[in-house]
Amino acid sequence: MKKKNVYRWMAAIAVLTVILFAIIYYFNLQNKANRVTDIGQDGPPTFSHFIQGDFKTPLEKPMDVAKIGEYIYVTDTNHKQVQVFDSSSTPIFKFGKEGEGNGEFKFPYGIAGDEKGNVYVADLYNGKISIFNPKGKFIRNFEEKGSKSPSIKSPAGLRINHNKLYVTDVQNAKVLVFTLDGKKQMEISAGKNKEDVLNAPNAVAIDDDNNIYVADSGNQRMVVYDKKGKFKQVINGTKNGKGESVLVNPRGLAVNAKGTIFLVDNMTHYVYGFDSKGEKVYQFGGLGSENEQFFLPNGLFVDEKSQLYITDTFNQRVAVYY
Repeated sequence: MKKKNVYRWMAAIAVLTVILFAIIYYFNLQNKANRVTDIGQDGPPTFSHFIQGDFKTPLEKPMDVAKIGEYIYVTDTNHKQVQVFDSSSTPIFKFGKEGEGNGEFKFPYGIAGDEKGNVYVADLYNGKISIFNPKGKFIRNFEEKGSKSPSIKSPAGLRINHNKLYVTDVQNAKVLVFTLDGKKQMEISAGKNKEDVLNAPNAVAIDDDNNIYVADSGNQRMVVYDKKGKFKQVINGTKNGKGESVLVNPRGLAVNAKGTIFLVDNMTHYVYGFDSKGEKVYQFGGLGSENEQFFLPNGLFVDEKSQLYITDTFNQRVAVYY
């Protein structure tokens, strides 16, 4: 009888243990579901997965990323090419090779797409912007019209918005705005005043109100302008942007549909989120190679579903968040 009672107690404990684990598992699922619902409202985005390229040619120093149509395009800088992935992050093809000819690269950097799905790639060292069709076939080089001397010397960050091409030029320390047929519309070269000049501007983004955001890397800040290029504010992680900047070599940036401004801070290995007033609302990342860590992150893109793509250059991957 004693043995039977022992067996009964052991069976009961086993059943209770299974029930307890089932309850814990259920509530964990509920918590995860709730966190997904809250993304983009009260807290930072949630890590999803990595894009790393195929087995033969994994990404090597990915500098920038953009989702254009249904494809994700990554400038694979050390391989002098662009790698392309489908919406499930599966590698599907690549294009480009080292050189100075049409469709060739020395240092492919910024990348953007137009409404037709054409792909624009800035080559920092070749000093040109190459245009390809969605399948990677070279179409032409972007050319400025109405000027005897080209304005673009060392293009870095690219964005296309309402059929306008926004280019940061590192060597010229300017942001240049063109129509897609090559007519220059605007130059931005200073912040608060003429003496407050940009220093190695790296990335550019435009929000729904056509405000222009510039990662002014050499000055350790982000500068915001209205649609006409008039200075609005400085964002550097301090109140009203007036304190000593917390940023160290800011790079990629983007603005999502809710107005959250995301900025990659290359040397601290963090990504910051700011509200429309320039106040920091959160940060995520930090130095490392684990999930939710970065080592010299650089490019950043937000797609139509507010998913974030962040190029993690030293870790040789693109981190995807939702």
